[in-house]
Amino acid sequence: MTPRGLWQNIMWYKGHDRMPVIHWTEWKETRERWIKEGLPEDVDEREYFGAVAHWTFVNININLFPPFEEIIIEETEEYKIFRASDGVVQKQWKNLSNIPHYIDFTLKTGRDWEEYKKRLQPDVRRIPSDLQKRIEQAESSQLPIAIETVSLMGWIRNWMGIENMTYLIYDEPEVFTDMVETLSNLSCWAIDQIIPRMKTRPDMGFGWEDICSKSGPFVAPSVFRKYVAPGYMKIRNKLQEYGVGLLGVDSDGDVSALLGPWLDAGVNLIFPLEIGTWNADPIEVRKRYGKELRIIGGFSKLVLERGKEEIDAEIERRLPVMREGGFIIMPDHSITPGVSLENYKYYLEKIRRIRL
Repeated sequence: MTPRGLWQNIMWYKGHDRMPVIHWTEWKETRERWIKEGLPEDVDEREYFGAVAHWTFVNININLFPPFEEIIIEETEEYKIFRASDGVVQKQWKNLSNIPHYIDFTLKTGRDWEEYKKRLQPDVRRIPSDLQKRIEQAESSQLPIAIETVSLMGWIRNWMGIENMTYLIYDEPEVFTDMVETLSNLSCWAIDQIIPRMKTRPDMGFGWEDICSKSGPFVAPSVFRKYVAPGYMKIRNKLQEYGVGLLGVDSDGDVSALLGPWLDAGVNLIFPLEIGTWNADPIEVRKRYGKELRIIGGFSKLVLERGKEEIDAEIERRLPVMREGGFIIMPDHSITPGVSLENYKYYLEKIRRIRL
């Protein structure tokens, strides 16, 4: 069975006896450690580990178009301060794995929205000239196929910062509503450009969000339901026009307060269900939300630092939901520098040997 066939069987509860062995990504510092511990420098990591990607994307440009001109404001050997293509002035360290530090924003209030809105319109120039080739590569990859969808809050948060965004929602809710509608309309247009060109139906729509921290979501669930959920419903309805039954989101942090609102809005796959200090549990999520909410992830990356006994125990705890289906186990984020090559290979081999 191909990785795609196994993935489909698990996600649609059609029967399976194993888990896919997935290698996602690691920090730069982790790879440097692994090379010292024996990982060949020029090796294809997935080939080396005997693993696969979680899925492959087919997408067109749904970002700001045209992008803002990048302008370097200050640069040293250690860092660079620049205005990025999304209009955000940020500081980025050169020699460390890090999230950029945001300094200033082009989009601060509703008055600035039109400059962004005009860059978020359907335009045939968004369609890459080699789109058909990309589709053919995805369809021949034997991996699950995802159509990239927009972020309906995470991008807005990035463009204007959390404080500006929350003030906007309170002071100018009609502008925030227009932001979500503009983004969801662009995503639906993109879906219409891709799926009719495909020979096989894609497995899902999938987009990035990252709108939760260790303390929960950046806005109350009631605010999310009122302003953001309608955009998800629109995208889900568009996917269903083509017979695509899954819409997934990538959001780190404690997502528990948004799982219900997401599911009600048509989002029925969550990734990577980060365990974190809040101790998320895929078994408890399944008990509360049932089989309609699929989960990919749900294995704490930090356990990989602790040794083989804890790896065994963590896998053992996940076996009931693995057997049930609708859940694919994999680490809940990039592999950290505290994980030895030996421990990571041990984890992958344990997943490979699972029989359900």
